[in-house]
Amino acid sequence: MDRIVLFDGVCNFCNGSVNFIIDHDREKRFKFAPLQSEIGQSLIAEHSIPRDVDSVILVEDGKVYMHSTAGLRIAKGLGGIWSLAYVFIIVPAFIRDWAYKTFAKYRYRMFGKTDACMMPTADVRERFL
Repeated sequence: MDRIVLFDGVCNFCNGSVNFIIDHDREKRFKFAPLQSEIGQSLIAEHSIPRDVDSVILVEDGKVYMHSTAGLRIAKGLGGIWSLAYVFIIVPAFIRDWAYKTFAKYRYRMFGKTDACMMPTADVRERFL
């Protein structure tokens, strides 16, 4: 199963989320690419993802998931206790996405941002596209 997480590479919260996924993805199911990277831009074009989307995007077996659905599917894919978060999929997407987008709107103010995309360490570099 091919699972690629596209993320905002200059967002401190997003980088922390990627590190969280790496730490809890024992089976190395997920690969990663910053939205700002050449590969990220290529995947955006390939899957006709709107260019103004700057949140987490999950490309899983050729299907695209955005906003709260992407986050819930990632949690499910981590397995263990994290997969329990997927129960929130029963909440209508418009409610989940409203909460997600509201948080995303203020993430730079709360967590800051960097000038450049994160550089993965040698031990996880193979997981970045």
